[in-house]
Amino acid sequence: MIGEHMKLIIASNNKGKIREYKQLLEPFGYDVVSQSEAGINIEVEETGTTFAENSALKARAIYDITKNAVLADDSGLVVDALNGEPGVYSARYGGCDNDKDRVDLILDKMKDVKDEDRTAHFVCTIHFIRENGEEIAVEGRVYGKIGYSPIGENGFGYDPIFMYNDKSFAQLSAEEKNSVSHRANALKALTEKLREQEGR
Repeated sequence: MIGEHMKLIIASNNKGKIREYKQLLEPFGYDVVSQSEAGINIEVEETGTTFAENSALKARAIYDITKNAVLADDSGLVVDALNGEPGVYSARYGGCDNDKDRVDLILDKMKDVKDEDRTAHFVCTIHFIRENGEEIAVEGRVYGKIGYSPIGENGFGYDPIFMYNDKSFAQLSAEEKNSVSHRANALKALTEKLREQEGR
C-alpha cells in the first residue's frame, strides 16, 4: 500500500480515462479524482512536441496549484503508414471535434494501404508527481494494426479501429484492455517504480 487513501488528481476530465485509472490505482491506496472533481479549471496548453513533454507540462501545472499528488498522461495513436500521425495530435487530429470523425479520417487516409502496412501502436506517457514533489516519468506501448472499419462498443477514441490480434480494442472487456493497453503498460512501469521507491 502506498499511504492511506491519499488524494491523487488525474490531470484529465476524460471519463473513460478516469475510470481506467481508478481501476488500476485505487489498489495502491489512492483516492483517484478527476481534475474537475478537484476543483481545478485550468486548460494546460499542450505545446510539447512529444507525449512526454505534454504529460510533464500538465502534471507540473496542476502540482504547482495544489501541491497534491498528481498524474498526467499524454497518449495517442502512431500509424506507421501515416508517418506517425496522428501522434501528439491524436486528440485533435485533422481539426475534428469528435472521435467518430477522427476515426473516419484515419480510415479514409488508409483506404489504399495493404494489410501488412497497416501497423500502428498506441503510446502512453505518464508523468507522476508525488505529494513531496518527486517526479516519475514512464512510457507504455501496445502494438497492433489499423482495421478497415470501426468494430465494438467499448473503449473510446481510436479503440474501434485498433486491432489487437483479432479483436479491436473496443471489443475487449475493460479487464482485457486494462491488462494489455498502452496505459496499462505505462502504469505497470509506474507501479514498479512506486514499489521500488517504497522499498528503498
